[in-house]
Amino acid sequence: MSIDVGVGHEADAVQAVREILAAEGVPAALAAGDPSLWGAPSQAEARIRLGWLNLPLTSRELLPEIVNLVERAQAQGLDHVVLAGMGGSSLAPEVICATDDVPLTVLDTTDPHQVRRALDDRLERTLLVVSSKSGGTIETDSHRRIYEKAFRDAGIDPADRIIVVTDPGSPLEQTAIESGYQVILADPNVGGRYSALSAFGLVPSALAGADVRKLLDDAAGVRGLLSQPEGNPGLDLGALLGAQYQAGRDKLILLDTLSEINGLPDWIEQLIAESTGKQGKGILPVAGAEAAEDHDQYTLNIGRDGERTVDGPLGAQFLVWEYATAVAGRVLGIDPFDQPNVAESKENTTAILSEAGDGPLQTGTPILTDGPVEVYGDLPGHPKDLADVLRWALKAVPDRGYLAIMAYLDREAAFDAATVGDASFEEMTEQWASADIATLRALLDYRTDRPVTFGWGPRFLHSTGQFHKGGPAVGAFLQITGAITDDIEVPDKPYTLGRLQLAQALGDLRALTSRGRPAVRLHLTDRVAGVRHLLSVAEEL
Repeated sequence: MSIDVGVGHEADAVQAVREILAAEGVPAALAAGDPSLWGAPSQAEARIRLGWLNLPLTSRELLPEIVNLVERAQAQGLDHVVLAGMGGSSLAPEVICATDDVPLTVLDTTDPHQVRRALDDRLERTLLVVSSKSGGTIETDSHRRIYEKAFRDAGIDPADRIIVVTDPGSPLEQTAIESGYQVILADPNVGGRYSALSAFGLVPSALAGADVRKLLDDAAGVRGLLSQPEGNPGLDLGALLGAQYQAGRDKLILLDTLSEINGLPDWIEQLIAESTGKQGKGILPVAGAEAAEDHDQYTLNIGRDGERTVDGPLGAQFLVWEYATAVAGRVLGIDPFDQPNVAESKENTTAILSEAGDGPLQTGTPILTDGPVEVYGDLPGHPKDLADVLRWALKAVPDRGYLAIMAYLDREAAFDAATVGDASFEEMTEQWASADIATLRALLDYRTDRPVTFGWGPRFLHSTGQFHKGGPAVGAFLQITGAITDDIEVPDKPYTLGRLQLAQALGDLRALTSRGRPAVRLHLTDRVAGVRHLLSVAEEL
């Protein structure tokens, strides 16, 4: 594992922070799990959140049970592994499986079209992993209920197809026991975003075919260095994050174009944004940008290419980034283990569903309609079309700010646009990009020096959603929702997935606007046409 912190004055600043941390005894104290490192107010939370430091060793106890699960699934011919989980329960397995090039269907969405896509794919060979630390995650609970019904309707006993990963004593554990599901209990002293090397990361990844033993071996290989004041990659990386923040560079542009690890920036984004974005402070990770373009930004490369680099195998990367984030929390003067603003959007969602009762959700009246796109919000200047709205969004970003695009849509819908057959890979990629709402990030990023982030809702609520509300008040927000054409009932609940998804979008928008954040909602009355129209308008700005 190697960290290159850069050159010149930046490297000197990193060295100065590293020396202070070493003189304060932080490396040895953190490696030993000292909960006092982040101050007295954080001590109670930190005391029950440092189990991740020992996961390279303690998680080995899970391996025999995981092997049995894998062998049983193979014997039954269950080769379609679906993971129902949010945030830390889904992001790490997604990276692990993408890096090992094994298939895993991840449901971290309430979009009914995306869930329907998974339901219709080889249900007779599907194994569902339901992962929730708290055991009460509304998205994951909905997925479990929907799959239980689907299995029963197909004449399949859900107890033969559902595996539950949760904390001891959670409501989900009790439900699983009553239903006869296989239960794997995770370490309760590990927070969700620090759980990559716990049962939450290992169980679904192993079932999908990933080599989780190697993951733990690689993490164990670096663990011994984390108590040292010198040659400590976690200390080096944490000092880099802290020094850049102290220098006024709090936007971290993550690059991984030449890395053998696939998708790690998405995992890092949740870890750092949710850990540091609070008390009006925070480091904003930006995945997908090509370069740092302004004075408050800097790039960091996963792999060996670039001025600042973090190079090493995935298991080691997980542990080192977690350690570095904890170190950065000390430098910033915040508790890296709590998430005080995450619950707010959840509470707003519940309130919006309750307010509507059996009637339609109160969405307001669009201020304008441009083709298949309705615009909702309180925008100055009476915009006349969608182009004006996008220009407003770019101009609404304050100094040292950022623009966040938040899409409550099916993140796999664009694959439907890619023609399979005689089309070349380049042609398929172009077709996919022209139908993918995530392309909007690059189009708007091209037109501003400010960072532009992109998040799939409600997934980002368990990630950058904390930073949006608890971090610096310098964000502008562009929310995108879409019409539902194939909704799914959630058994024994008074809402469908589509209704829940819209309530989540409206709830988060309420949390943002209540803080005076500039925000607008674009609603696609036709999803396919709406995406194409939105992208075409953005291209012409």
